[in-house]
Amino acid sequence: MTTDTTMTALRFEQPGTPLMRVQVLRPEPAPGEVLVKIVAAGINPLDTKIRAGQATHARQPAPSILGLDMAGIVEAVGEGVEEFAPGDAVYGMTGGVGGHPGALAQYVAADAALLAHAPTTLPLADTAALPLGFITAWEGLVDRARLATGQILLVHGGAGGVGSMAVQLGVALGARVVATGSASQRSVIESLGAAFADYREIPIDALVDAHTGGEGFDVVYDTLGGATLDASFAAARRYGGHVVSSLGWGTHALAPLSFRAATYSGVFTLMPLLTGKGRENHGRIMAEATRLADAGKLRPVLSTRRFPLEDGNAALDLVESGRPAGKVIVDID
Repeated sequence: MTTDTTMTALRFEQPGTPLMRVQVLRPEPAPGEVLVKIVAAGINPLDTKIRAGQATHARQPAPSILGLDMAGIVEAVGEGVEEFAPGDAVYGMTGGVGGHPGALAQYVAADAALLAHAPTTLPLADTAALPLGFITAWEGLVDRARLATGQILLVHGGAGGVGSMAVQLGVALGARVVATGSASQRSVIESLGAAFADYREIPIDALVDAHTGGEGFDVVYDTLGGATLDASFAAARRYGGHVVSSLGWGTHALAPLSFRAATYSGVFTLMPLLTGKGRENHGRIMAEATRLADAGKLRPVLSTRRFPLEDGNAALDLVESGRPAGKVIVDID
């Protein structure tokens, strides 16, 4: 039973085993931190990989609480925090890696620099679907590629967690967006404002010809890695095209990119949580997400299935299956 000093959480006990429902001490906000009563957690593929013991780069040792993305209500603030107050609705990517407690719990004490005020135009619980995907999209398209109005953007995996954010951000920035996906994802991709391309039906050279007259895309965002990143190098515009990848972890030949006089950037969104550096940039990016959402230019693509905290393992299982049509939410409160 939860008391005033404890809380319920799902804890990662050891790799390859289900998360355990436990009672742990409720955190207190240290200087610079905000105590948040969590309303919902957004589940990401990385959460399932940590649970399986397949994500050493996340540096999340057992036992620990998983869950990167959260939305909730400020309960208390630590010394020096001025931008948030009790009762504020907030969201962000605040833990679940780097040894930091995650969002599959009733409360979290989060670094205020990682948070932003939540959009008022979306249900608070739904905003838990935004942080990791939007931050990854923003760092790629804005911080790295400097996507500009009038440019042509290709997003590989346009219906996914990062891809759906990249499509909407590209549209909001004034780009013409093309996004790949399966036939079943066409309606979602088109509803986000992109032209749809079936990756099973159209080869990359035909895609380049159809949408750029053979010149190549100004920016290509790869969210899939592997052979898709190799194809992205061949899709970049000659003389100045840019390829961004959030999964560029393999070994790739750069000749196709070099021969097009194009450039490449990798995105590793976990860095501020792992190193403590650049956290204020995440808070700034989340404030941009709020601005776009309240302007009607950003929305989460959600799974129709939602889960309570006690069924958190089932939520991770669904994400691990690769079958959810949209972001999976665990409703905490």
